[in-house]
Amino acid sequence: MVIAELRKLLGIPTAWAGLILGMLLPPLTVLINAPSTRRAIEDGSYPNLADLGMNDLGIGLLGPLVLGVVIVSSEYTPTGEHSPGVTQLHATLTAMPHRMRLLAAKTTVLIAVVLLQSIVVSAAVLTLTRVLHGDAMPPVDPIRLGTVLIYWVLLALFSYAITLIVRNGIVPLTLLIVNSFFVSVSYLLTKVTDLAYYLPDIAGARMFIRGDNFDYAMSPLVAGLTMTAWVVALLALGAWLFQRRDA
Repeated sequence: MVIAELRKLLGIPTAWAGLILGMLLPPLTVLINAPSTRRAIEDGSYPNLADLGMNDLGIGLLGPLVLGVVIVSSEYTPTGEHSPGVTQLHATLTAMPHRMRLLAAKTTVLIAVVLLQSIVVSAAVLTLTRVLHGDAMPPVDPIRLGTVLIYWVLLALFSYAITLIVRNGIVPLTLLIVNSFFVSVSYLLTKVTDLAYYLPDIAGARMFIRGDNFDYAMSPLVAGLTMTAWVVALLALGAWLFQRRDA
């Protein structure tokens, strides 16, 4: 079942777009930002050298966001104009009637693919940063690097859970991309209330970012627990709805 779900995911063109963009954008960002980063390091204006390389991993989060959405939304794609109302999910449930096993297989595939992607991207970005900026980059903390990998996986599961709930890929993908890369509603809300620091995207980044971009103190442990709680709650709701709704 896991192998079948992996093959289905890798057969989706949008999933490949997520994989490729997630793996290429962070190293490209390091290269493009290298001159300005070097100047900031030299004049002492770089906010926190501990974040050198880590900040550039953020753009790669587009990959897990896309993968988390399409692994579910592809099931709601109509199978053809000659079968109105029939989606891929009907065929999937014919082969695997046990819905919780199906979700377990999809979740396993998503975690494995995103974890592998995050390992490759993190290694590439941190190595490139070391080559470009040398000793200005502090030694990589293995625990902190681990939180980066966990954050990528949690974000993929977050978009996966939302798509399970709404059963549509366009809405969650649009909202998550706009909120993450263009206009962060979550960040704007932090200007209104401190409770917004406990929103998943804001708290999740605090797992490994050490800079001074936030006015509200939050330890990496609390940030990780907050992000995990959001993901577990949404996954539970998504699984409950998936079990009870008609295909």
